[in-house]
Amino acid sequence: FGAMVALVVTAPGWKLFQQTFFDLDYAREVFPGILAGFKTDLLIVVMSTVLISVLAMILAIARTTRAAATAPARILATGYVDLFRGIPLLLVLYLVGFGIPALGISWLPSNTVILGTIALSLTYAAYVAEVIRSGILSVHPSQRAAARALGLTQAQTMRHVVLPQALRRVVPPLLNDFVSLLKDVSLVSVLGVYEGVRQAQIYASESFNFTPFVVAAAIFLVVTIPLTRITDRVLARAIARQNAQGTA
Repeated sequence: FGAMVALVVTAPGWKLFQQTFFDLDYAREVFPGILAGFKTDLLIVVMSTVLISVLAMILAIARTTRAAATAPARILATGYVDLFRGIPLLLVLYLVGFGIPALGISWLPSNTVILGTIALSLTYAAYVAEVIRSGILSVHPSQRAAARALGLTQAQTMRHVVLPQALRRVVPPLLNDFVSLLKDVSLVSVLGVYEGVRQAQIYASESFNFTPFVVAAAIFLVVTIPLTRITDRVLARAIARQNAQGTA
């Protein structure tokens, strides 16, 4: 790291680079506007998290059912996961953000914030569903058998026995997905949403100075780095708990 810093600061174009990317006066000027745009990012993250949680849970449960009567739901859930895990998020944003308004149906949403939230939720639900499914499959079959022997129905077994254990085991990867969602929310700027990165782009295009992008990156880092450390701590505690159970 020190060698890289030395290489940058001793480069012939360092002065111009500093003025273009690290203009402190301009950073203080644009910070309030970018921070206001970042609030839109947080709003989209909150709405997306709710939608993703509901949709991913439905998909995960549908994919783990084994009853013959639920085969259509299992096939549909598998197709959904394969589809949205295979299409880049940016393309989903374009298809949803520009495709839904093009239909001209009055009751469909046209607000770009809502459309961006829908696109993010559709894509991330496929990934989160697989994480939850892995947690469900990690629960030993004897847990289900014991619950059914006690008289619990299949739904009660899933709700009271399987899901509590499954979700506790997949908290670390779910937190990683949340951090990724927080970063990818900036992609909704392609729909014209005035969020943090879009606001930085406007400032940069007005001044031909890229300092606003550095400011936006710093704001994202202030949020994502603590979340990453929390994820590491949760993962370490989960590993320690698992090792303790194995020792016992």
